Amino acid sequence: MTTKDTDAVTDVDETETVIDEPVEEVAKGGGGQRRPVRGLAGRVAAIVLAVALLASAGVAAWLYFGQYRADRQVDDAATDGALDAAKTGTVAMLSYSPESLDKDFATAKSHLTGDFLSYYTNFTQQIVTPAAKQKAVKTSAAVVRAAVSEMHPDSAVVLVFINQNTTSKENPDGAFAASAVKVGLKKVNDAWLISSFDPV
Repeated sequence: MTTKDTDAVTDVDETETVIDEPVEEVAKGGGGQRRPVRGLAGRVAAIVLAVALLASAGVAAWLYFGQYRADRQVDDAATDGALDAAKTGTVAMLSYSPESLDKDFATAKSHLTGDFLSYYTNFTQQIVTPAAKQKAVKTSAAVVRAAVSEMHPDSAVVLVFINQNTTSKENPDGAFAASAVKVGLKKVNDAWLISSFDPV
C-alpha cells in the first residue's frame, strides 16, 4: 500500500468517526453553534413559566373575590333575611282593611323598592282604595310555605305559597284563595326589599 493509499484510508476513518458521533452529543454542546439555541429555549421556558404563574394568580384572585367572598355574603343569615323579608312583605301587601287603608298601604310600601314600588302605589291609589271603600273589602293573607330559589349577594328570588281570605259587603262569609308567587328582592342599604311580585 502506498503512502497516498494510507492517507485515503485515514481520511475515510476520520470521516466515519465524525458521522457516527451521536446527535445527543452535538446537542449537548459539542459544536459551538448549538449553545445559542439552548439559551433561547431557556428564555422561552422562563417566559412560559412566568405567564403560567400570572394566570394562576389571576384565577386565584377571581375565585377569592368572585366566588369565596360572594359565598360569604350569601350565608345562612343572608338567606334567612331574604326569606323573612319576602314573607313579611307579601303578607303586608295582601292584607288590608277599609278602616285602615292608608296605614296598611304605607306599611306595605315600606317593604318595596324600585319600579314595583311605583306600580304598587298607583295600583292601590287608583284601583284598590276606591273598591275597598265602596264595597268594604277586607283581606288577610298568611304564608303557608316559602323557599329561596335564587340567592345572590344583592338579589334573591323567593317562592311563596299564600292563603288569602277576602270579605266584602257582597260576600260577608268570605272567599278563600290559595296561590303561589315568585317574589324578587333587592338588597338596599342592608335591607331586603321586594322589587317584583309575579304569580306562578
